[in-house]
Amino acid sequence: MEARVREILSWYASDSPGTRTNLARLLNHGRLAGTGRLVILPVDQGFEHGPARSFAVNPPGYDPSYHFQLAIAAGCNAYAAPLGFIEAGVAEFAGEIPLILKINNHDLLHDEKDPLSAVTGSVKDALRLGCVAVGFTIYPGSANAQIMYQQCREMIAEAKANGLVAVVWSYPRGTDISKEGETAIDVVAYAAQIAAQLGAHVIKVKPPTQHIEQPEAKKVYEKTGVPISTLAERVRHVVQSAFDGRRVVIFSGGATKENDEAIYEECRGIRDGGGFGSIIGRNSFQRPKPRALEFLSTVMKIYSGELK
Repeated sequence: MEARVREILSWYASDSPGTRTNLARLLNHGRLAGTGRLVILPVDQGFEHGPARSFAVNPPGYDPSYHFQLAIAAGCNAYAAPLGFIEAGVAEFAGEIPLILKINNHDLLHDEKDPLSAVTGSVKDALRLGCVAVGFTIYPGSANAQIMYQQCREMIAEAKANGLVAVVWSYPRGTDISKEGETAIDVVAYAAQIAAQLGAHVIKVKPPTQHIEQPEAKKVYEKTGVPISTLAERVRHVVQSAFDGRRVVIFSGGATKENDEAIYEECRGIRDGGGFGSIIGRNSFQRPKPRALEFLSTVMKIYSGELK
């Protein structure tokens, strides 16, 4: 096992051998195996955004098998999806790629200001399907955040008791947070800290902007001179906020972007700031497969250091 993977596993000494083994499976799979970096394909958008918005631009994406094939061919560390998509393809691709079962989801048919996701899967489902991890979304800042924190904590406890890895999507959103504030540096760092405090092994957040949302936080950032002018500096601060870098923090790819170079530059900033990688859905599966494979190959080369 590579020294970097051993170092990361040492941060989770309170976990069982089973959980650490499954974390090692994530870190030792695919083209980035052994580097301590992760590129994961998540496909929960059919539930979260609707089928046409997610797959019409690239119709093969309506087929659950397509996403298994894409993640495997690209050499991703893992594939993450809700219960239905995992069930529809796991028999055909059993053992070919680590799986993350997303066990709560939110739809846009009622897009409330203070969201509360529905629990749509379970740790038992993840065990039955041979997954290495379960995923759960929390919305810090939502009026319903306390419900989600409790649900998330219960999920994490059950996952750990059964030797699974817990991945937490921590996306600030709610009545008291502005749209700009959802990706503000102070808010994203706070979201990473909350997920870490809930016991997450892997934390997913959005790339932070230079905006500071909270007035009291703004005073501290200005007084202490926390460097946040570049993406690399902001990523470094978010990773620092997750137990001084002792928790794996990965960053979302966001909405589909036409400019590939803008995404590559973002990945460079994440890499240079000490981020552990990216979890890229729409910017992967909404492209024709040859383009998606080329795109993911470039992303992985950036994270491995093959491309500067």
